[in-house]
Amino acid sequence: MASRKQLLCQTCRTWRNKKDFVRKYFRHYLVLLTSMLLIPATLLGQSPSPLASAGYTVVPVPQKVTLTGKDFAFDSEWQLKLESGVKQKDVAVESLNGGLATKFHLAPAAMQPARLQSGVIRLVLKPNSVSIGQANDRDKSALAEQAYRLTLGPKTVTIVANAIPGLFYGVQTLLQLIRRWEDRLWLPEGEIVDWPDLQLRAIYWDDAHHLERLEVLKQAVRQAAFFKINGFAIKLEGHFQYKSAPAMVEPYAMTPSELQELTDFALHYHVQLIPYLDAPGHVAFILKHPEYAALRAFADSNYEFCVTNPGTYKLLFGMYDDLLEATKGSRYFILSTDEPYYVGMASSVQCEEVTRARDLGSVGKLLAEFVTKASNYLHDRGRTVWFWGEYPLTPDDVASLPSHIMNGEVHGDEFDSAFKKQGIRQLVYTSTQGEEPLFPDYYILPSSQRLHPKSPNHGRVTEMFNHISFTSARQQSDLMGTIVAGWADAGLHPETFWLGYATGPAAAWHPASVNPAELANSFYDLFYGPARNMGRLYQLMSEQAQIWDDTWEEMASSTRTPIWGNSDKIFNPPRPADDQTLPVLPVPSAGTLAIGHDWKQENSRRLEIATAALAENDELLDLLYANLEKVRENRYSLEVFLSIVGLCRHNLEMILDLGEISDRLKAAQTAAGKGEGGEALAALDGALNTAAGIQRRRNRALQDTTTTWYKTWFPRVAEANRRRYLDQVDNVKDHRPVRTVDMSYLVYRELLYPLGDWAARTLEARNEYARAHHLPVRTFDLNWKDTTVTGN
Repeated sequence: MASRKQLLCQTCRTWRNKKDFVRKYFRHYLVLLTSMLLIPATLLGQSPSPLASAGYTVVPVPQKVTLTGKDFAFDSEWQLKLESGVKQKDVAVESLNGGLATKFHLAPAAMQPARLQSGVIRLVLKPNSVSIGQANDRDKSALAEQAYRLTLGPKTVTIVANAIPGLFYGVQTLLQLIRRWEDRLWLPEGEIVDWPDLQLRAIYWDDAHHLERLEVLKQAVRQAAFFKINGFAIKLEGHFQYKSAPAMVEPYAMTPSELQELTDFALHYHVQLIPYLDAPGHVAFILKHPEYAALRAFADSNYEFCVTNPGTYKLLFGMYDDLLEATKGSRYFILSTDEPYYVGMASSVQCEEVTRARDLGSVGKLLAEFVTKASNYLHDRGRTVWFWGEYPLTPDDVASLPSHIMNGEVHGDEFDSAFKKQGIRQLVYTSTQGEEPLFPDYYILPSSQRLHPKSPNHGRVTEMFNHISFTSARQQSDLMGTIVAGWADAGLHPETFWLGYATGPAAAWHPASVNPAELANSFYDLFYGPARNMGRLYQLMSEQAQIWDDTWEEMASSTRTPIWGNSDKIFNPPRPADDQTLPVLPVPSAGTLAIGHDWKQENSRRLEIATAALAENDELLDLLYANLEKVRENRYSLEVFLSIVGLCRHNLEMILDLGEISDRLKAAQTAAGKGEGGEALAALDGALNTAAGIQRRRNRALQDTTTTWYKTWFPRVAEANRRRYLDQVDNVKDHRPVRTVDMSYLVYRELLYPLGDWAARTLEARNEYARAHHLPVRTFDLNWKDTTVTGN
């Protein structure tokens, strides 16, 4: 998905990166739309919304806003009146009371006889009282359930809704609107009439490589509901206790009762908790286990199931039953047919797919057969199934799919028209993160600050907003929603995803509503409360993470299992995965302490970038610490950001320290050439001490990050709760967290860098020189791969 999920280009039938696909078709569509329809700039979100112009923020931006230009005070004297069947236990009432208490320290009383001077908040349920306007989703009744009218006046604030979800969303808008100025709370006078453009606005929460604690997941659901997100798709993989498949359950895993508790909690907030299970591809977490190896399509790859093996369905149906039983009340199930590269290609004693694909007419029809069997099983048990309708499917294969399923992505006119003809509704897929390490690309690092060239884009928020607002699928598909993914394959903390989680679905509620920059700044205000320069903070976070990645080089990995294949083909033989590295330091010769190359000169551009980035890292730290003192809400996300900044800082300091080591090596060479043996050894000792300092700072950064992230995560360990983690990598996908069992994947490339070997060889040369010149030898051991924190 996003940069990790690929699509089949219909014109050339070759794979392309999904992000490039989105950009290509969005640019084409937007240019065409602009030239044909002459869309005014305001429709494209170039002018501030009425609320933003008045100093107020709401995410998503409401459909219709009418303001009088006046503000009125809101205080503790206001009372709450429940009308037309609204009950005290309704979540809208609970959310209003809780939000006013926690955010503004107000507690409006349930209505007694109204005091003459008090204002009144009226909550009213009245069917057919709010009419919806233009919307893309054809299911207007589903949209009407979420509609509300919010009337704001100095004596009365009234929220009227057709149904309970709409009342809840009206409350969220009211809570977002309240502003504190000069020690008083204010609201704008006017009226808001609001409804969603698409009925389902989901986010994807990836717990495949870590697991949050239950209370943390509940808070995430509650946060999602605040931004009118009503779908929470969660991928657990081995972090769920499958009764039917105990071998794959990891040391820390959610129990069925905990997952049901989370499901019920989500439903309380009008959020669908949606279980997510891969098949036939992306199942190394299953097929790496010996118990299930016979279900592989290819015996030497744990990536993909054999779709003609009855045992595959027996295992999956048992897992489905476990998830269905633990998510009672949920409407949906994601049958993730993500990237099934090799369907129809296996032909062996273990798995014969080629013949079946030939009998059906294509490999796409074989995938359709799998989808039909799996989705029918789930459909018969009351779930609406959505899948990823992609390669090896072609538009001609779509007619082989059942019409009761949903497609979680759009592909372009030919595919989308075929799905619509088949009666299959679709969602617009996009992502807040794809393959970026440490932090999403919300802001893009300028090319002038990069070591390696990279194709430019507009940043995640703009890309999501544009794709959801202007995709041609709005004309060609039967759209019903969107899903915004945050992939954990690169090992990021989910706290980094919230900017995208809030602003992406906002475009599905009200597309083409405002400039994406307004959405981002509204998010900062609502997520953190009073804060200092959060746009700059997020920009620096984005750029520091990109510099962390860009300042290293790629090399063929010699440490992990080679890659078995990719989206194009099966490799024969398998190819090395990629690792990152830095140019190695020279080792001085024993006799003269001469060095073979000048590391600092060869890496002058790398050092220049690191020097400039370190100054910006200082600025970022100042902003983070200032905001930790200032913000009222979601402070933990800033703690996570601090830990990430520590990793980025370690990288910059390591590069600069390597430059310092290079200087000391040159100084030792020069001193030795002058016969100044003592000075030469002092320079080498300084170089070795600098290397030890790199290790200490690396270990401290890792420990700080681990401590911070484990506040919300269960530990990543090899064994706990009488269960062991099977440490085997995916044969096709090289997911960063799978490289290590613990959190050291965050410094994995540093551990691979041969600084320990350099130190040992340099020490040997130093001591041989010392003995030859009757100078003291030194004992020094740089156990480079030891991540234990020692000293300061």
